[in-house]
Amino acid sequence: MHIPDGYLSLPWIIGTYIVTIIYLAIAWKKARAQLTPEKAAAATTLAAAIFAAMMLNWPIPGGTSLHMVGGALAAILFGPWIASWILALVVGTQCFVFHDGGITALGANILNMGIIDVWVGYLVYKAVRKVVPGEKGIVLGAFLGGWLGIAIAGATAGIEIGLSPAFPYGIEITLPVMFTWHLLLGIIEGIITASVVYYLVKKGKWVVA
Repeated sequence: MHIPDGYLSLPWIIGTYIVTIIYLAIAWKKARAQLTPEKAAAATTLAAAIFAAMMLNWPIPGGTSLHMVGGALAAILFGPWIASWILALVVGTQCFVFHDGGITALGANILNMGIIDVWVGYLVYKAVRKVVPGEKGIVLGAFLGGWLGIAIAGATAGIEIGLSPAFPYGIEITLPVMFTWHLLLGIIEGIITASVVYYLVKKGKWVVA
């Protein structure tokens, strides 16, 4: 899902940077009010795990790359505001240190993985929890949140790339390819998300909303 340099046209580059910067400024104010030393330490550990998972990339024809994201997991455990900053720091480090994802596309990459994946995963989880009680709701909500979060984020990346004249393939190729592959990977992401959340809750190591 990391978009390299040269894939996005200038309006997309500028637009995604503006949206991402404004959002992160708001998220930082929200996150600071929620962040405790214990949460900060746990968030650092999760960020390291997400960083490692993201380093496993599979190229997608007509798209960018396929990899785990962890946005829904971070949002379920820490809330969307802190989760967005966890993903933003991971994606930014990968960009500047490991050249995974382009600098010109950093705004789009954070938008897709740190905002869209986070919020879709979180809202799906919360919606399921309202209608399915107890541990079943936690597990099902975490699975669907992880699954749909990465699928919608992948579809968004496909739209951004496909509508950019700088890229040789149009949206009729990029959107189906990105959405389909991330929908499939989302099953694995959903299972991992549900498993981690269930384990932490069952062991009494974490309280989720």
